[in-house]
Amino acid sequence: MSKNNKNKKRSINTEAYRVAPGTYFNLRNFDAADTGDYPSGDSGRKAARAELRGLIRRMTRLQNLLYADGSRALLVVFQALDAGGKDGTIRRVMSGVNPQGVLVSSFKKPTEEELAHDFLWRIHKAAPRKGMIGIFNRSHYEDVLVARVHKLVPEPVWQARFEQINAFESLLDSSGTKVLKIHLSISRDEQKERLEARLKNPNKNWKFNLADLKERQRWDDYIEAYEDVLQLCSSPDVPWYVIPANKKWYRDVVVAKVIVGALEAMDLSYPSVDLDLSQISIPD
Repeated sequence: MSKNNKNKKRSINTEAYRVAPGTYFNLRNFDAADTGDYPSGDSGRKAARAELRGLIRRMTRLQNLLYADGSRALLVVFQALDAGGKDGTIRRVMSGVNPQGVLVSSFKKPTEEELAHDFLWRIHKAAPRKGMIGIFNRSHYEDVLVARVHKLVPEPVWQARFEQINAFESLLDSSGTKVLKIHLSISRDEQKERLEARLKNPNKNWKFNLADLKERQRWDDYIEAYEDVLQLCSSPDVPWYVIPANKKWYRDVVVAKVIVGALEAMDLSYPSVDLDLSQISIPD
């Protein structure tokens, strides 16, 4: 590689991964191994990790500003197929934030109490308060994905939920909570490799679940369900982003860029201080 190429500043066009409202997004033809402007090899990985470190530093400063400003909140929703990398993405991208200002919520099978309420009840309870960042590891979209694929509710029920979800997210947005929705897209072959790694690596054996194999058999059903989600639930103010996630290093830097961009667009500021600080001295 020439010196000029080695020192070339890479750029990530996050808008290329944003789903335009009301448009069909073909996940089957999406390149989950895309690395954008980065070479797919070791040099690209090193450059992306260097950029990720810079983005994490910016996110740290912006989170402090978000907390101090106290007028807005950020909710980041992660969805993916099994082995899609939600946990790893959250762990790496959010590694520089203050844990006191972040709440991670994982939505698994609803409890008896949750089933006694509407499907959004448990979700709304977990929405971040002003000044906070909320992370959803899976979300209300399970109720139009798993519920649909496994036929847990009749079709008219899950069909109606698209409009209900859009209304809920619009309410959050108009109330000061910016909602980012991120689908981590991996290929079928990549999923196979990751599931096999859980079998081969003793430190990952605990992550393997036989149910994952049954879910893998429903791959096409889930892809079809996700395509409907992306078409019906991406709006100008509450967008979906489909992030190529085969290459973890590229996935992480793109997700970080999306989050930093959303925080920067909030136009946050530190509160004004009424005191004349120049007249205050700290006693010995």
